[in-house]
Amino acid sequence: MTRRTATLVTSIVVLVVSLGLVTAFPVPFVSFSPGPVKDTLGAAKNKPVIEISGHDTFPTSGQLDLTTVSVTSPDRELTLPQAMRNWLDPHHDLFPRDIIYPPDQSADEVEQQNTAEMTGSQDSAVAAALQAAKVPFHTKVSTVADKSPAQGKLKPGDLVLAVDGQPVTQVPQVGEFVRKHKVGEDVVFLIRRGTAEQTIQLKTAATPGDETRPMVGITIGVESQVKVTVNLGQDIGGPSAGTAFALAIYDKLTPGALLNGKHVAGTGTIDALGQVGAIGGIQQKIAGAKNDGATVFLVPAPNCDAALHAGVEGIQLVKISTLTDAIGALQALANGKGEVPSCSQ
Repeated sequence: MTRRTATLVTSIVVLVVSLGLVTAFPVPFVSFSPGPVKDTLGAAKNKPVIEISGHDTFPTSGQLDLTTVSVTSPDRELTLPQAMRNWLDPHHDLFPRDIIYPPDQSADEVEQQNTAEMTGSQDSAVAAALQAAKVPFHTKVSTVADKSPAQGKLKPGDLVLAVDGQPVTQVPQVGEFVRKHKVGEDVVFLIRRGTAEQTIQLKTAATPGDETRPMVGITIGVESQVKVTVNLGQDIGGPSAGTAFALAIYDKLTPGALLNGKHVAGTGTIDALGQVGAIGGIQQKIAGAKNDGATVFLVPAPNCDAALHAGVEGIQLVKISTLTDAIGALQALANGKGEVPSCSQ
């Protein structure tokens, strides 16, 4: 073997070994891909996804899908070839691993957080749907933030009867009454805990990020004779199914089939006031919805720009900012009358 041949062979061996090492070592990314969809008007494990008791319910028709994103699991790492395949696929995406799985959180902590967010989204969906359907309810404390004025004084489940002597009959009123104060002023809550009424005085604090906006550190939900159960187990986490839950609950509580047989999918967080918020993975969710046969997709307004670049044809992108927007758009689609806000506008 000549020196030139030996050098060439050695170089090839080094290259092959190097490529093998590169493809074997993990890269610090996780993939987003279209995940499974769940029909919120359908059944899961032989039970309705949405079960309602304590109120008349009405027949529905069509399919109302919540959409999900499949994310690389915390105990799995991508290799360079796998990452490249995801990067080249228009319906997949890559994100830095530390953003999705913070290094200071364990896999169990991430899962617990996702479960808590899902539970919170369900509570908010119930509150928003009951208000939209005009079903009577009581306003209650849903959560109390750590190191807030309400910590140790208010508890989840406390019914809020009045604020500063003003009766509370709607969820938005609690925040409105608190915001009439300046930061540092006292606000008085009349609550019912168990069977006893109590007066609780709190000093407002500044909202993080807005030093002039007062807050007491609670979120508000509803207490009603209407009981809503979501039967999805632990299969899905996070807050982004809130809007789909609220629409399904509203559809079951009100006469007339909201979808009129259409196959609709959507996404979006929701709060107790019915405000729809942005989510992640919109492009993957649209692709997953289309693969399942949906012809309409409800898009949170802040996600419209990204949705337009999803590269998915044959599905109508409807822009929504509130639960009322979503209900109105679906009614217009069902009846063939009225304006349907579009992400293309």
